[in-house]
Amino acid sequence: MFQIGNSLVSEEIITNSFVCNLKACKGSCCVEGEAGAPLEKTEIEFLEKNYDLIAPFLSEKGKAAIEKQGKFVQLKKGVFETPLVDNNECAYVVFGNNGTAQCGIENAHRGNAIDWKKPISCHLYPIRIKEYSEFNALNYHRWQICDSGCQLGDSLKIPIYQFVKEALIRKFGNDWYAELEIAAQEINH
Repeated sequence: MFQIGNSLVSEEIITNSFVCNLKACKGSCCVEGEAGAPLEKTEIEFLEKNYDLIAPFLSEKGKAAIEKQGKFVQLKKGVFETPLVDNNECAYVVFGNNGTAQCGIENAHRGNAIDWKKPISCHLYPIRIKEYSEFNALNYHRWQICDSGCQLGDSLKIPIYQFVKEALIRKFGNDWYAELEIAAQEINH
């Protein structure tokens, strides 16, 4: 681990490779698992305010789940996530013609309906952030359904931190990312 600002960063995001391989996994991370996507407070506020702009990009099953459970669910005090459809896929997921899961929020963004791409936890994946009172910890989250993404990242020689560059800049800013690149150069040499 090394520190950038108030973030402790695992070296694994530099030394391991990853490129999401949707052709192989079909977006399994949006379907499998025990919970929805983690949401930040600003994200739940965005969903509350902009749901009507996102809804046309969602499936009927997803909209029904959101109507029943809400635009987000609270697990415990201060911990929020997206609702699920029948304890399976995220309620904001839609499926393409080939069965690949797509983010309805991201589709709304691509359709210029909203200016927010998707939850930062999804955008950063396979990095997970754990927030503590004094710092954040960034770790590589290994999940067997993403093995094809690891293999593709290895073959293309793209480290995790470069794959999620846009998301890291979105979360922490350009200066933070520049420090991460310097740390990566030091680790790799």
